[in-house]
Formats: sequence, structure tokens, C-alpha cells
Amino acid sequence: MISKHISADEATKSITAIRLKIDNSPSEEILKNMEAVANNCFEPLREWYGKPIKVNSFYRCKELNKAVGGSATSDHMIGASIDMDAGSREENKKLFDWCKANLKFKQLINEYDYSWVHISFLEGRNNNQVLIIK
Repeated sequence: MISKHISADEATKSITAIRLKIDNSPSEEILKNMEAVANNCFEPLREWYGKPIKVNSFYRCKELNKAVGGSATSDHMIGASIDMDAGSREENKKLFDWCKANLKFKQLINEYDYSWVHISFLEGRNNNQVLIIK
């Protein structure tokens, strides 16, 4: 388990990785980053929300990140970010607003009008940057 509500399988599973036969296994250092973002961001949010939140994307190795068109500097590649979805734009906005008001994070991104919410956490680099991707 990465955290109380996120299994290691959920944090690393990717249909694209399976299809392309990409090994998306994290190193010990990356696992520490994954535990940090899960425990400092996802778990407090999940406790507040009180309902399941789907993890769309968590760890992506460099090869997988490239295959899905991720940013060349994506925090997903170091296990420091989570894309999550509560089932609707309205619910995702609630997640976003709560994170913005209550958490310490590196980046919080409203992606495509709350299609999902991206949050990252990296010790020493958490300046609560809020972004919108349209």
C-alpha cells in the first residue's frame, strides 16, 4: 500500500503501459515521493471528502509519460503527483477548492474545466502554485 486508500497497483497501473509492455515499476526513492504526496495531499482530502476518489494517473516512468503525451518535466515521473476524479466536474471543483484552501502542495491544477484535478507534493518545493489548463 502506498497509503490508506491507494494501493501500489492502483498507483502504477496503466492501460497504456500494459498495451505497450512498459515496465512502470517505481524505485525506492520514487516510492518515498509517492507516499509523501499520498499522505500529505490525497489522504487528508479523502478523509474530508468521505467518499472514494478515483486515481486516474499517479506514477509514470519516463517511457510511459512520453507515450501518454505528458510534460517532459512532469512530477508524475518522480511519483510526486496524482491526477484524481470524483466523478463529475462539480465534485472535482469541490476537491480543487478544498485542496487550495487546506493543503500544502507544489502544484494544484484544474485540468480542462475540472475534468480532473492534479496535485503534486515535493518536500522543500511546495509553494502552493495554482494553475489552470484549458
